[in-house]
Amino acid sequence: MLRHAIFPASCAAMLAACSSPGGDGDPQLARTSWRITLIDGQRPQADGASIAFVGGKIGVRVGCNRLDGPWHVDDDRLIAGPLSLTEMSCPTPAWDQEKAIGALLVATPRMVVDHGRMTLQSSGHSAELQREAAVAGK
Repeated sequence: MLRHAIFPASCAAMLAACSSPGGDGDPQLARTSWRITLIDGQRPQADGASIAFVGGKIGVRVGCNRLDGPWHVDDDRLIAGPLSLTEMSCPTPAWDQEKAIGALLVATPRMVVDHGRMTLQSSGHSAELQREAAVAGK
């Protein structure tokens, strides 16, 4: 009888481990890099504005600073965080866009990925991205 109780419990534990947040389980995003083309309808102020999904971590560069943290997808929502942010001084337009992307990511934005393009949208902000390449990582 004990054997019958242990087997379902061990199966449940294995399934939970396979579906735990970490990011690399989502085939649309795992080990990819995306160039940000629009932030709230405007082109990024800084060259190289991008988001990368590597090894269960999201890395975001918009202006002078970088956001990093864990991520996963739940249905059509991107769940990112908690996020850490470097704190270098930036010119105002780039700084405003950094704040907009940070606010977008912590708001669990709705995500649509289609033919190498991604749209992230929350009630307050939006971003459009173009897939760049697969990236190496854990």
